[in-house]
Amino acid sequence: MKAKNHFALIFASVCLQLLRPVPVLAADDIVKQFSAGFGANSVGIVDAGEDVEIAGPQAIYAGDEGTIYLLDQVNARVVGFDAKEPGARTRSLALPEGVEPTDLIVVKSSIYVWDGKPISLESSGGKLTRSVVPGGGAESAALSMFGQMGSEQLSPDESGTRSPTPAGVRRAGQQLVSTHGKGAVTVEVSRDKNELEALLDVRQQGAPKLLAKLQLKVSGKLGTVEFLNIDRQGRMFVLAENIPSVASEGASTFVARFSPNGALEGIHELPLNPAVALSRRFVTISPDGDVYFLRTSKGVVDVIGVGFRLMQNAKVIDVRGPAAGHTDVLNDKKSAIAAVRPLTRAWVLQNARGFEGTTWRLNGNAYGPDPDRHCSGFNRIRRPGYLIGRAGEQVRGIPYCWGCQGSLTQITNKIERGVLAGNVCTHDAPRFDVAGVDCSSFVSAAWGLSTHFTTMAIPSIAPRLSNPWDLKPGDALNKPGSHVMLFVGFTPDRKAEVFEASPGGCNGRVCHNVYPLASLLARGYEPRRFRGLLD
Repeated sequence: MKAKNHFALIFASVCLQLLRPVPVLAADDIVKQFSAGFGANSVGIVDAGEDVEIAGPQAIYAGDEGTIYLLDQVNARVVGFDAKEPGARTRSLALPEGVEPTDLIVVKSSIYVWDGKPISLESSGGKLTRSVVPGGGAESAALSMFGQMGSEQLSPDESGTRSPTPAGVRRAGQQLVSTHGKGAVTVEVSRDKNELEALLDVRQQGAPKLLAKLQLKVSGKLGTVEFLNIDRQGRMFVLAENIPSVASEGASTFVARFSPNGALEGIHELPLNPAVALSRRFVTISPDGDVYFLRTSKGVVDVIGVGFRLMQNAKVIDVRGPAAGHTDVLNDKKSAIAAVRPLTRAWVLQNARGFEGTTWRLNGNAYGPDPDRHCSGFNRIRRPGYLIGRAGEQVRGIPYCWGCQGSLTQITNKIERGVLAGNVCTHDAPRFDVAGVDCSSFVSAAWGLSTHFTTMAIPSIAPRLSNPWDLKPGDALNKPGSHVMLFVGFTPDRKAEVFEASPGGCNGRVCHNVYPLASLLARGYEPRRFRGLLD
């Protein structure tokens, strides 16, 4: 009887595995936790406020030797620790002066950071210094690997959307990755017309023979499909997104693991949710095939070892995230739409591009006294990172300024008159003697509004789209009470291209960014359409 029951349990288990992934290995586990601060086991964290998302480490990456690196952007350093001995003392490497990165990778034991372009760094005496970029394969791989999470060199055309790919940047469907187990590999990604299935041809760089042909199919629509790494056992890891056409069903982001011969073994579902702050590079693969996730929440940063879900013989990955709550009805005093003119999408994008692309001279008064003040009390003023050390120079982009607002013309006129430019302190009352925009005032200005609608008020003038794939240029991705981005379009590899004003992701200005779509939806960003837009 016991044997019959045993075989019945096995049969039931196999049936479940054919339908949906079931957890069979370890669940998620906190490998190392960092508190807020500057100590050996601390990282810089700026807590959230109204219309301000938590700012913390922007990237995580596992080097070939097994060290886990965090880009501690707030403290201007890179932190490293051994994932196998997380209790040991961490290593801290100060970033070079003038380097303000938003992403980090490791290629052949060299640290690269992204500051509008790849910058190669080498370690010396507890500091990182610029090194000569090794050209050829390493530089090409770095460009492609930065593109995994949207760190790309973008050049908007007159309509505000992406122009032909600049030289040196990977083309859609072609990826070059430096791996732990097989060195440099090239990956060709093709999708079916319904965006349900992707095929990945993996080859060692310069070799015509296939290492493997990977097949990936989801129950919704595919968002990002990025080849991440090959471990020392030859197993292959692919970051992918399952995004249903109905937002209430919940989007999910996962890492699919394939055997050396290309068979799907299972998935690591990434623990994204609205409480997790936005970071540029939130997942990495160790040489041993462990998957690590970067989770920043209030006052703490966790490096999580992500659990594995076995999928035996499953053909379709049907994993979905929790449906995010949304805000549709608000008691807000602002009932009128104060548009300055009938709005077309092209006009909105042109207006937004002006905030991102305008160049101006940072005169002495606009730069302010040096050193600037700390973020404490009403007199606090903290200079945006991209302006530090640039007094008297030409700079690009309108600065981030907590609580500030105004049209592009009004702001540039203030700066020319010597009004202080930018302020990234976000915890006290806003200052009115500073010029710039915060996230929601930027979107309000791009939409041509004469008044400032906060992220909590935006739902009163911009209904939520039930299908995130219906987003069009000039729409918004809004997280009430936290942050908002202006949607530009979908990239060829199905990421979300945006304009935003951010103290972290934009280094304190209005900038052009790209994010995996499901990672935004799972974090609570809602697709919204301003009622004043003309289609």
